[in-house]
Amino acid sequence: MTMALLSFSLSRQHGRTLRLLVATLLVALLYGCASERGFQPTPVAPGDSGQSPLRATSWQALPGWQADNLLSAWSAFLISCRTLAQKPDWATACNDARHVDPLDSHAIRRYFEHHFTPWRLANRDGTTVGTITGYYEPVLNGSRYRHGRYQTALYRNPDDSSLLASSRAELIRSGVLRGSELVWVDDPVEAAFLQIQGSGRIRLEEGGVMRVAFAGATRHPFQSFARELLDNGEITPAQATLAGIKAWAQRHPQRVQQMLNVNPRFVFFRELDDRHGDSDGPVGAQGVPLTAQRSIAVDPNEIPLGAPVFLSTTQPLSNRHLQRLMMAQDTGNAIRGRVRADYFWGHGDEAGANAARMKQPGQMWVLLPQR
Repeated sequence: MTMALLSFSLSRQHGRTLRLLVATLLVALLYGCASERGFQPTPVAPGDSGQSPLRATSWQALPGWQADNLLSAWSAFLISCRTLAQKPDWATACNDARHVDPLDSHAIRRYFEHHFTPWRLANRDGTTVGTITGYYEPVLNGSRYRHGRYQTALYRNPDDSSLLASSRAELIRSGVLRGSELVWVDDPVEAAFLQIQGSGRIRLEEGGVMRVAFAGATRHPFQSFARELLDNGEITPAQATLAGIKAWAQRHPQRVQQMLNVNPRFVFFRELDDRHGDSDGPVGAQGVPLTAQRSIAVDPNEIPLGAPVFLSTTQPLSNRHLQRLMMAQDTGNAIRGRVRADYFWGHGDEAGANAARMKQPGQMWVLLPQR
């Protein structure tokens, strides 16, 4: 992607756990309406016009299926089964998974081929190519106490719901959030990117790591401050990244708040409990930890949360194949449609760089249990 922030910033209010509240309702609606009778795709007959969202296909039709080393995918699938096993259509597959050798990629492949059918996803116009973007989990430096370089606060959800009608600028200027600080970080631009991603890690000066997740947001729609800088000619498309915008902020420290206030939406956070260790990914909309490069965010109206999805796309800004089995464990405000996914790259600077550059064409197959 050429305008890095523009792509993943729109897809992030992904709740990557901007989803934990809203997505809980989405999951309940999706499975509450369909799980008792199951997610029932209708096979496409020969000569079909191509408008059906799902087409049963063979394993040989999945490009790169045989080449994918499924060990890390298997770990992610077992995590999905923590909730899928409670669904009637998934119980047998998840129970049988306990008998598979987790270190045998061939056995894992045979398991999927025996228990699942791949269904090719198509857009509403019948085309099968969609857009694959990326997201990540930021890592910031912070302290539980305001001092020294730690002057930018992340806030808890306010008790007064009327404040959710306020813009970012109004909240900051009025000081009404004083007393609800969760943690203090050392960079306002990184804090703004954390709000876009929806969850992240804070390396605490006192020692240890704090995991923070989306807790709520104001009612304003997201507006891109990167787009504003681009439109004003202050950065180039290649500079519409965290590093590029931080460099701009260092050159214009007196204008940082003005720039950030272009986005009226303001996100609040909560601290995750100690069960989520430093090695775990953030918790996605399915309610389970995400796995780097094996979890994706999808539209839950089109793909059941937790389902395995085979993805065929390319590496960011390249034609190199990226073909692997993923788990649909998350959602995102901008992730809408059948052939649409957000690829979770992990945490840290390298993951952020990959996420920022990723806006690739791709194809998707959802794997559903055989009946």
